[in-house]
Amino acid sequence: MAKATEIGAAKLFRWAEMEPEQMNPLLTRQFCSGEQAMIGRVMLKKGCVVPEHSHPNEQLAYIVTGALEFVIGGVTQVVRAGEVLVIPANVPHAATALEDTEDLDLFAPPRQDWIDQNDSYLR
Repeated sequence: MAKATEIGAAKLFRWAEMEPEQMNPLLTRQFCSGEQAMIGRVMLKKGCVVPEHSHPNEQLAYIVTGALEFVIGGVTQVVRAGEVLVIPANVPHAATALEDTEDLDLFAPPRQDWIDQNDSYLR
């Protein structure tokens, strides 16, 4: 888990101080978590494929730069910079990076598989 600076009851995280985790040759990530939610910064190189998977967490995917092509229930949707895709819990989905992409993913509750590093579909 990322190191935080304690500020009273709050915690401050800095992306610049977090070691990126190299998940595979085309994907790196950083994340931090509170008790009820988690945010992940995912960097995908063009052509990176995130295989179909599901999780018991609601996911909000905000594309900062680039574009991801999602497949959700057989429906394809391209999500570009400045757009947010809300994926309900337990819905199978996959994604392909159409260009180099920075994605911020918010999960509620936090992804225990990320915390425990049991997310083999990304590795």
